[in-house]
Amino acid sequence: MNHRKKVAFYTLGCKLNFSETSTIARSFTKEGFERVDFEEEADIYVINTCSVTENADKRFKTIVKKTQKINPDAFVAAVGCYAQLKPEELADVHGVDLVLGATEKFKITDYLNDLSKNDFGEVHSCEIDQADFYVGAYSIGDRTRAFLKVQDGCDYKCTYCTIPLARGISRSDALENVLHNAKEISEQGIKEIVLTGVNIGDYGKGEFGNKRHEHTFLDLVKALDAVEGIERLRISSIEPNLLKNETIDFVSKSKTFVPHFHIPLQSGNNEILKKMKRRYLRELYVDRVQKIKEVMPHACIGVDVIVGFPGETDDHFLETYHFLNELDISYLHVFTYSERENTEAAAMKEVVPQKVRAKRSKMLRGLSVKKRRAFYESQLGTSRTVLFEGENKEGYIHGFTENYIKVKYPWNPELVNTIQDVMLNEIDSDGLVRFEFVNEVVYN
Repeated sequence: MNHRKKVAFYTLGCKLNFSETSTIARSFTKEGFERVDFEEEADIYVINTCSVTENADKRFKTIVKKTQKINPDAFVAAVGCYAQLKPEELADVHGVDLVLGATEKFKITDYLNDLSKNDFGEVHSCEIDQADFYVGAYSIGDRTRAFLKVQDGCDYKCTYCTIPLARGISRSDALENVLHNAKEISEQGIKEIVLTGVNIGDYGKGEFGNKRHEHTFLDLVKALDAVEGIERLRISSIEPNLLKNETIDFVSKSKTFVPHFHIPLQSGNNEILKKMKRRYLRELYVDRVQKIKEVMPHACIGVDVIVGFPGETDDHFLETYHFLNELDISYLHVFTYSERENTEAAAMKEVVPQKVRAKRSKMLRGLSVKKRRAFYESQLGTSRTVLFEGENKEGYIHGFTENYIKVKYPWNPELVNTIQDVMLNEIDSDGLVRFEFVNEVVYN
């Protein structure tokens, strides 16, 4: 009887990476490999890397060391953005045997004829302009929600960002294929699909290998809303200049799209936005938030912000802080600026000291806690629907309302992956919301 080779996966970074890891994992299963948890002993460890921040780079080395402790004879492969940008650097990390770039990662099983350890990592990468074709992906079997990739790459030239260098030009999945994948996901009993990509508002560009838009993001949203069997659809992150009034209006009336938007801001100061080469000014951002709240007062709005960008003075930062404090948003994702090679920003002068960056980051994280608390309080006494997740955390089950409020309830495995009607009652000491069931509980 042949020993089935065991493979384990670790994902760094974004929802898009999670969708791609899951798709790569399914290709291993088709080849007869047994998937195991990353903490378990495996014959192969695949690490899907990220290069958005310096911290993600450092974490990669820590994860490789972990694989060597679990099984020093295991074959270690690195794929993803960092693998495309710095393949030789990853190949030099002790324990790494294979590094695959942007075009090779989905063909990983073709490179595994010999699983013996190498003294040096073998590199297979391409020039990024060769990453001009689309590979669909979605995560399944990992969570109560699935991440569905609809778009890849980016044509924007933000001065701090390496993503175009790591993922190539903007290109989209064919609408027919997106709908096919959405149906496959819903047939697995997964209740929520999160749309993901690098710049999903640009959906339609490169759909059939050309630059013109065959479909728009609104076309995609409308088509997915009509797919039978999907209970919830969530938009992961969308540029403010690409979030149109028509899309906001449609979501407000949709039967499946939830009232939750994540909209990158990056800075509340127009001078810094111009230095970042963002494609909007703060006035447009205000307009987007006001439009959402006008048609969906209960909507949750998340914001990405970068602190410590070159040239960001105390006055610039305080302008961002006060801008966000006065804006009707729900939470922040705060990123401390880190220099990335081959970006325009890395060569800019007026570098902000690390201690100042850390202080500003702490201030905005504190503001995020305040904003989330205020949003949660505004929703107390309202009826919502909750999708419960599958993990027992210290005797509690957690879940999210349609407008992204995190709730807790004493652990009951029968609630896992069910959607229940609830009344939000109070916020407890750890910042989560307690509730009571409105209707009779319906189990799967």
